[in-house]
Amino acid sequence: MNDDRLPVGPGLLATEADRRQLLQQIVEFTRTVFAAKACSIMRHDEATRELVFEAVSGEGADTLVGQRLPDNTGIAGWSLASEEPIAIADVVKDPRFARDVAESTGFVPTKLTVYPLLSGERSVGVLNVLDQGASEQVGLADMNVLARIAAHAGAVLALVQDARAASTDDGRTAVSARIERALSSADAPRREAALGMLAALEQMLGAR
Repeated sequence: MNDDRLPVGPGLLATEADRRQLLQQIVEFTRTVFAAKACSIMRHDEATRELVFEAVSGEGADTLVGQRLPDNTGIAGWSLASEEPIAIADVVKDPRFARDVAESTGFVPTKLTVYPLLSGERSVGVLNVLDQGASEQVGLADMNVLARIAAHAGAVLALVQDARAASTDDGRTAVSARIERALSSADAPRREAALGMLAALEQMLGAR
């Protein structure tokens, strides 16, 4: 398949609002194409090992955005980990289906298709299509369409992750600079106490 992903970049999607709007357009487009009851994009937060609802169209659109699930949850978690798409005609019969999680969202689908969103060697999230009505089963042609859509969504999600990581790194740099200034002006006992606290904090974070 040709690489026809969106030419996303800082110039085209410079703000968080731009990226959110494009993700929302992608799920709305996908839902329309597959005549589905719902469609969602979930971002993989590697730091917390969670899947985060970034955009939702249809059932759950008013409440799901921002909600987090462990990244090994249900069929979405399986697709994320395996980096394989999957289409299930009757989710109740699949042992990977997390019914309790579906019930907590207020909508339990019958049919579910999940496509992993990749950027290079990274699994950046998943695209979910719930109760698609365009056909009884998701066939090869449908999967080819989803693959094209997933390439666009993966590119945008990668940009979202990179932008947020850069923001976090900038914040940590600023905090580190403040700590260095404070330590340079503190007396010896206070410096030793502060360094001991920092060492303990680093050990705790390293154990996560």
